[in-house]
Parts: sequence; structure tokens; C-alpha cells
Amino acid sequence: MKHTVPHELGQERAKKVAVAALDSYKERFAKYEPNARWTNERHADIDFRVKGVSLTGSLDVNPASIELDLEVPFLFKPFKGKAIALIEEEIKKWMAKAKAGEI
Repeated sequence: MKHTVPHELGQERAKKVAVAALDSYKERFAKYEPNARWTNERHADIDFRVKGVSLTGSLDVNPASIELDLEVPFLFKPFKGKAIALIEEEIKKWMAKAKAGEI
């Protein structure tokens, strides 16, 4: 399931936002064991655990958007919206900080 969060930050600042958002997510939701591995300047593989099940996906930082692609097993389909909403909320919070010059 792919989800796009548009931005006007440019790719470099957007990556800083993505890194900050993912780091914050790791702290706030440590019980889900979130992890992000950057494979290049614009792509990260992400994973976390919910109720003992590993969920995987990717995050791509583009010049005008951040794209999240999350692979959700059938059993967890009812929760995919909540997971996406939490991650998007975190990204938007950090985008606002970047616009305010805090990042």
C-alpha cells in the first residue's frame, strides 16, 4: 500500500525531515521496534513489529513528496490506516518544524 505526503521543502531538507520523523517514531513507539535502514540518499527500508508480526515497507524522499509503501499482511489490513496515519502525522509535524527553521 503506497501513501504519498506532498511537501515543498526540496529533497535535501525533506530527507532531514524524514530522518527526524523516523528517529522520533523510534523513541515514541519503541515497543513496536521500528527500524529504518537508508540504502541510498533517498530510499530507506523500514520495519516494525505489531503483536509479534513483522511489517516491512519503504520510504522514498522525492523533491516534492515523501512516499511510504507499507506491506501489510491480510490479518492487519484493518490497522494499516492507523499505521499510515501515525507515520504521516510524524512526518507532517517535522515538516512544520523545517518550515519554521527548526531543522
